[in-house]
Amino acid sequence: MKEVAWMAGPSVAAWLVSLAMVERPVGIALFFGMLGPLVIACVSWVLSERTYKRDPRALTGLMLTAFALKMVFFGGYVAVMLRVLHLAAVPFAVSFSSYFIALHLAEALFLKRLFAGGPRA
Repeated sequence: MKEVAWMAGPSVAAWLVSLAMVERPVGIALFFGMLGPLVIACVSWVLSERTYKRDPRALTGLMLTAFALKMVFFGGYVAVMLRVLHLAAVPFAVSFSSYFIALHLAEALFLKRLFAGGPRA
């Protein structure tokens, strides 16, 4: 669970710093650009960690299923944010892309560390 704090803490801190430098509509777009990738990364990490500790062989199937669900979710998420909520497109896209990449990198590093420790009963 500390990995979730390592993802959420810096993400929210970076958003708060940027919020101090931009106007409110841009700050809202930056927030929602962060929110989707952050929630999905946290949920994905918790499920991956629990699955690996329970049955390491089941992790591949989980990750394949999660990949497909993430594609559908993120497609819908971006559409809703831009078409329904009418967020500022450029700040949202920059925020979304940045957090998406950074959080997936963090997940990859956490998985590497998890695999290095080997499966635990």
